[in-house]
Amino acid sequence: MARIIDGAEMNLIGSNLKRLRQERGWSQQLLSNKLETVAVYICRGSISRIEDKQRTVTDIELYGLANVLGVAITDLFE
Repeated sequence: MARIIDGAEMNLIGSNLKRLRQERGWSQQLLSNKLETVAVYICRGSISRIEDKQRTVTDIELYGLANVLGVAITDLFE
């Protein structure tokens, strides 16, 4: 389980993930469901923590997020 360390940000993609998700009109739950179709399992609560930069993201999760959002991985960092 990811930990918050002294309030530091745990990832670089949180705000971009939230923006991309909202641009598509997707809820966090819908994003979670779409990730399951590519065998990436992130629950709604974890998506919330990622968007709030309170949880790290693995390389496999990053790949899955880019895949279901239809963007390049680098787009999650811009």
